[in-house]
Amino acid sequence: MEKINVITLGCAKNRVDSEHIAAQVASAGYEIVFDSDSTDAKIVVINTCGFIGDAKQESIDTILDAVAAKEAGYIDQLFVIGCLSERYADELREEIPEVDQYFGARDLSGVVEVLGGKYDKQSTERYLSTPKHYAYLKISEGCNWRCGYCAIPGIRGKHTSVPMEQLIEEAEKLAARGVKELMVIAQDTTYYGVDLYGRRCLSQLLEALCRVKGIEWIRLHYAYPTDFPQDVIDTMAKEPKICKYLDIPLQHISDNQLSLMHRRHTKAEAIDLLSRLRSAMPTMAIRTTMLVGYPNESAEDFAELCDFVREQRFERLGVFPYSEEEGTFSAEKLTDNVPERVKNYRAEEIMRIQNAISLENNRKRIGNIERVIIDSRQGDYYVARSQYDSPEVDEEILIEANGKRLFRGHFYTVRIVDADDYDLYAEIVK
Repeated sequence: MEKINVITLGCAKNRVDSEHIAAQVASAGYEIVFDSDSTDAKIVVINTCGFIGDAKQESIDTILDAVAAKEAGYIDQLFVIGCLSERYADELREEIPEVDQYFGARDLSGVVEVLGGKYDKQSTERYLSTPKHYAYLKISEGCNWRCGYCAIPGIRGKHTSVPMEQLIEEAEKLAARGVKELMVIAQDTTYYGVDLYGRRCLSQLLEALCRVKGIEWIRLHYAYPTDFPQDVIDTMAKEPKICKYLDIPLQHISDNQLSLMHRRHTKAEAIDLLSRLRSAMPTMAIRTTMLVGYPNESAEDFAELCDFVREQRFERLGVFPYSEEEGTFSAEKLTDNVPERVKNYRAEEIMRIQNAISLENNRKRIGNIERVIIDSRQGDYYVARSQYDSPEVDEEILIEANGKRLFRGHFYTVRIVDADDYDLYAEIVK
């Protein structure tokens, strides 16, 4: 059986695309491996990211490495798909002609069909590239918001929801294969259903997912803050399967910056939303991202952002220096007028503030009894997560093995015994 190596770069949404493609290609008689370093896969498919500069460079470097392997005779065929080739197809074909074919993020059928498969957009079959106990569930594609800095609408198109019955079928199949945790993802999860049902239906979808037998944790990612549905907050608060965790990218808090970013909400509205979330779920872990160095970000804007981070004491926070992306409002209408050294300083300063907050938040958890799931074993420790941590992006809970045998994908009750700024240490209670 011929082997195909599917290499996925970028976000979890790309990962889901790769898993759907892998299942449909496998039906044509191939063996699938993911992100393999071995040289026995003669066909390679690279699913690229084209969102920001660093991600684009990683994608280009990966393509060039594969081209070198092809020239050395390790690879027979090389296909590139995803956001980078959607955005720069003509340039890539000219600059890297050694790739057999390029397909964009909106043309997943192309790579399936060129490899002999039959593409089915409604298929709920997937080959998982994650550990078998968790999976990502992509509930929609594209985005309608058109934030000033973001290239996603130009790459992925308008918001398009996946029908609810298709998502439930997919979740049931995942659960039947042993998946216990679902990460619900999209460019904007809160907008789910508007195009199909005439209203936001994320709450109804979450309730339906909670009824899927075998699924024990459901985690919500990429929730846009503008007009955040109150019924989603109510559902999250009442449903025990829904983790008290929310990934909600806020990007900034200065009204001046929010307006220039086309974020369509104000500082007061963001603070009110955070207050409603905390009131409904006092132990909730909120994950957010901030963007610094956006055009015309003043010292006053940045100081306001620092104060906001100190006041809100987010459990999880990432920060990115602004990079200009062609085709966006900010690239076409604004001047990239914050020096790179200032952008980098501001990013480092936000993380310095957050590091101290994270350490204080973690130390407050010492002594807590928490339910965790085991992801792996590394050396002398089992690596676990609580409901407050998403895989790959958040902190880990380390449990010293000490001769104990714990099982990946199983839940355990632990006591938190020590804390660093981004790791916790625990012992098994039962």
